[in-house]
Amino acid sequence: MTEAARDTEALVFVVDDDESVRNSVAGLLGVVGLKTKCFSSARDFLDEQLPDAPSCLVLDVRLPGASGLNVQEDLARAGIPIPIIFMTAHGDIPMSVRAMKAGAIEFLPKPFRDQDMLDAIYLALSKDRARRQKELGHHNVRARYAELTPREREVMSLVAAGLVNKQIADRLSLADITVKIHRGNVMRKMGANSLADLLKMALILSLT
Repeated sequence: MTEAARDTEALVFVVDDDESVRNSVAGLLGVVGLKTKCFSSARDFLDEQLPDAPSCLVLDVRLPGASGLNVQEDLARAGIPIPIIFMTAHGDIPMSVRAMKAGAIEFLPKPFRDQDMLDAIYLALSKDRARRQKELGHHNVRARYAELTPREREVMSLVAAGLVNKQIADRLSLADITVKIHRGNVMRKMGANSLADLLKMALILSLT
C-alpha cells in the first residue's frame, strides 16, 4: 500500500453534482483507506473549512452555478494551494490545457479507470504533503531567527551578503573575536551545520 493510502489524516474532497459519481469515487477511496468528503456544488465546497492535513480536490469541470475552472481560479486568488484533479465527460483540449497550466494535477475523462484516479490522488497527496513539510521548515527557520539578538541578525545578514569576519567587524565597528562569537551564536541558534545551510536559511528569510 502506498504512503498516501496509509496516511490516516489525509482527506480527499470530491465535488460533483452527480451523486453516482460522488459515491463511486468515495467508494473507491474507502477501499484503499482514504477519507473523503463529498459536495454537490462548488459553493458548498468553497464554504468548507479545509483541514490542517494533507488533502486534495477531485473536481468536476461542469458544475451548476460555477465551473470547476472557476473554482480553481477562486482557490488560487484566495491563496489556497490544494492540488486539484479534474474530471469531465465533456472536456476538450483547450479546457484541459487551461486547467493544467493553472496547476492541475490531472484531467481525467469520465468514465475514468480506477487506477488512473488512484494514481492521480496519490500524486496529489504526495505533493500536498511535500508542500506542507516545506512550509513547516520555513516556519521553523523564521521562529529560530526571531530568537536572535538584533546584533546577531546584523551579523547573519552580512554573512549572507558574503562578507568575511574582518569585513563584518569593520562594518559594525566590532573586534574580530566579537564577530566570531556572534557568528557562532547565529550558527548554533539557527541550527546551521555549515555556511551553505545558513545561506539557504537567509534565502528563506529574504536576507539576500
